[in-house]
Amino acid sequence: MDKFSYIHPDAKIGANVTISPFVTIYEDVEVGDGTYIHPHVTLYPGARIGKNCKIFPGVTVAAVPQDLKFKGEYTTAEIGDNTTLRECVTVHRGTAAKGRTIVGSNCLIMAYSHVAHDCILGNNLIISNATQLAGEVVVDDNTVIGGGSLVHQFTHIGSYVMIQGGTPVNKDIPPYVMAARTPVSFAGLNIVGLRRRGFSNEQIAQIQEIYRLIFNSDMNMSEALNHIEATMPSSSERDYIIDFIRSSSRGIIKGMQRAE
Repeated sequence: MDKFSYIHPDAKIGANVTISPFVTIYEDVEVGDGTYIHPHVTLYPGARIGKNCKIFPGVTVAAVPQDLKFKGEYTTAEIGDNTTLRECVTVHRGTAAKGRTIVGSNCLIMAYSHVAHDCILGNNLIISNATQLAGEVVVDDNTVIGGGSLVHQFTHIGSYVMIQGGTPVNKDIPPYVMAARTPVSFAGLNIVGLRRRGFSNEQIAQIQEIYRLIFNSDMNMSEALNHIEATMPSSSERDYIIDFIRSSSRGIIKGMQRAE
């Protein structure tokens, strides 16, 4: 520990943790083994940092949420193993709604991004510079969000999604797709991302046919989902898409509108 840093005696610091100058770590904070904390980082009560994380200058974790309903209840902000928080990232504590904010393992959260109260972020995410996630956003595994995107509260973003930079997201985005434009719309499959993650041609072809029926057929959403369920063999990809759409409370994005 550097002499210019403040570490509360009740904080739990793992083995081989590097703490740079001008770091403040309050009580009820846990930092896992091998984590590197750069200068001018603040970890507030309730911060839980995993193993082998990299926390860059200006980051704050577990500050109280920007939610007027918050009444000081005990909550946490949890960062998984091997996750990097770049400069000036903010991750706020949860509220009574969920009790915790979670950022998964093996994530890269780039500079000036904000993760609000009660967000649940999966593993292997890339969230690019200056992305702003409002409260209670859920992002599933292996998704990439382009820089400067604004994600409305309660939005759900599926796995293996690619979102164009600067996109305002106010609808749920189902898995395996690219999303772009304003209003946010379906822009095709994230084929490059799927191939990089080892999806076979057969899996990609099935996903492509599912979204063709959803976005480019004469059926409404319920009819399309029923047709897919009745005519396509069950697979983890098929069932995930169907369950995601049926459980969406905000409604999913629309198909890409063609220019007149």
